[in-house]
This record gives sequence, C-alpha cells and structure tokens, in this order.
Amino acid sequence: MFGLITPYRVDIQQGNVITQEQLARVKPGMNRLQVRDALGTPLLTDAFHADRWDYIFTLRQSGRPLQRRNVVLVFDGDVLRNIEAPELPTETEFLDSITRSGRLVAASALELTPEQIKNLPIPPKVAPAPDAAASAPATPRNYPPLEPS
Repeated sequence: MFGLITPYRVDIQQGNVITQEQLARVKPGMNRLQVRDALGTPLLTDAFHADRWDYIFTLRQSGRPLQRRNVVLVFDGDVLRNIEAPELPTETEFLDSITRSGRLVAASALELTPEQIKNLPIPPKVAPAPDAAASAPATPRNYPPLEPS
C-alpha cells in the first residue's frame, strides 16, 4: 500500500537558465555590462577570482533526472575573453524537459487575424478632457515639512 502512494515533492530550481539562443548573443570582446544584459546576473562571482563569472543551473524534479549545467565566462579586465559551456538545450528543448505532461503546450496566437480585427467593436466617442491648466488651482498648495526642522 505504501509503495503506491508517494508524497508530493516540490521542484527545486536554482540558478540561471542559459539556452543556446541566449549564449549565441554573447561573444568574446563584449564588456561586462553587455554580457549581464544578455544573460542576467551571474549566480556566482568570487572575490578571489574577479575575472570569472559562473552561471550555474540545477533543477530537481520528482521522478526525473537532475538537470545541472555550468557556464563559465572569463574576463580580461572588463572584456569577455573566454566562454566555457557544455552542450546547452534550445529554449524549446528546455521547455519540453520541464513540462509535466511530457508534451509542449501550443502557444496561443499573439496577433489578431484581419477577420478578428474587422469584428472588433467600435469604441464609443469620448468627450475631450478639460484643459489641465484651466482646472489647476490658482495658488500652489503648501504642505508641512516631512521632517521636523
């Protein structure tokens, strides 16, 4: 009986997910700010190795093998010199690996078709807003100070 019922185990994700598409945007010669914009803040920056950034990702899901990837970026001053990375999944492969059902849910369309645009209701006409300068008080308001003087 106890072998049939198992307790719920929470998925534990730690670190930065780095995919092939993200890593393709990073090239040697970029500065630290450009790399941070492309990949996000590194999980590990060591005070003793200031020229090394580690992007570590682990995902532990119940009933699935542990996912672990470590991307290491080495800088020379402010310029990216070297990228050390294992074979990374594409975004689609990563999404497939974390879905519970084993199949990727189709994304809904983000744009309306011309037929849908034609069928949209016409918004009602709205009276223009009164002039802001006309409705402003004649004298500015006097507020008490925030801190005692």
